[in-house]
Amino acid sequence: MVVSSTNPHNKEIAIRRRIASIFNKREDDFPSLREYNDYLEEVEDMTFNLIEGIDVAAIEAKIAKYQEENAEQIMINRARKAEELAAAMATYKGQPAQTDNDVAANQNSQAGFGAVPQGQYAPTFGGQPRPTGMAPQPLPLGGGDMLGFAGDDEETKKLRAERGARAGGWSIEISRKRALEEAFGSMWVC
Repeated sequence: MVVSSTNPHNKEIAIRRRIASIFNKREDDFPSLREYNDYLEEVEDMTFNLIEGIDVAAIEAKIAKYQEENAEQIMINRARKAEELAAAMATYKGQPAQTDNDVAANQNSQAGFGAVPQGQYAPTFGGQPRPTGMAPQPLPLGGGDMLGFAGDDEETKKLRAERGARAGGWSIEISRKRALEEAFGSMWVC
């Protein structure tokens, strides 16, 4: 397979994906760490040579031979990777991973499971119950102002705004200084 692309990164990504899907053995498939590292080094050498276009015909022949000899092992490793990915996705979504036995049992009991009334707590697998839906929210006291400052007079509001700005590191002096620096910094002196 020859990948021709104007973007060298796309070419490298396509080659690396292809090689990784064929040479997909894991460390536990080897009797020693040394043999696994030799395997990884050989795979990386082939990948690099394919990317750089070095001896492509010989490498493609080597890949075809490996695929033919190890077709069953490649399929087993792909299936194992797909199962692990499905389990990871199920864990990510907060559901336990389902095996073939679980699917058949779950189809029979699916009608009554998971039906939790709105605003109630749903059971979890390892601790505190988690709320479901939206519960009624408390209403603020004192009218339309959410923070409760509606009854303050103008001077108190101004003082509160100045203190809040200073607490955030802002001051009127900094603003004036910056405005003057920008104004005079953009003038041309001839």
